[in-house]
Amino acid sequence: MSHRMLPTAVVLVTTVALVACGADQDAPPVAAPAPTVSGSSADPAAPGAATAPTGAASPAAPGDTAPSGVAPPPSSQPGTGAPKAGGTTERRPPSPPPVELPPRQAGEPTGREVVAAFRAAGLKAANVRDRSVDCGPDGLGLGCSELVVTDNVAVYVFPDESSAGDLAERWSGAAYRSGTVVLNYLEAPTPPADRPRYEKVLDKLR
Repeated sequence: MSHRMLPTAVVLVTTVALVACGADQDAPPVAAPAPTVSGSSADPAAPGAATAPTGAASPAAPGDTAPSGVAPPPSSQPGTGAPKAGGTTERRPPSPPPVELPPRQAGEPTGREVVAAFRAAGLKAANVRDRSVDCGPDGLGLGCSELVVTDNVAVYVFPDESSAGDLAERWSGAAYRSGTVVLNYLEAPTPPADRPRYEKVLDKLR
């Protein structure tokens, strides 16, 4: 080796040594290895790292059905008070048939005709009421054809003289019969002295 090449080799070795020392001072210590990243140590704040909870914690979307075991709200349950289709309806009992009274004998005066004759003769016969319904079985059951009542006398018209005579005898002392018509004073304030006037008018009608 020549003397000219020796200084060059010394300079090269010195440069390499200096570079190596500077690199050792700037480099981090080798003894501290970089931590390994695992699934459990991932940064929770990193984008995409947080995931929505699953299972029961998830809020139900609108329109989802209620969880099993939970009763639906009362408004969703069908009402029980509404009438069912095809159900039976309550039927009212039929009204009783009208009372059929025995017919009045032909040629005999009606109750209102008798009352009109009393008034025409100047006799009192106020507050006229037709109570013929009392002649039937649902009323007094007297079997009369007509019954016209005033505040002064009651006029009964029977279908025959036999029925009229039976009632006149039952009300003896407070009744008068002429043919099929019976005058009754039981519920009237007609004085006994005035009764013959009513009876005389009735006789003239036959």
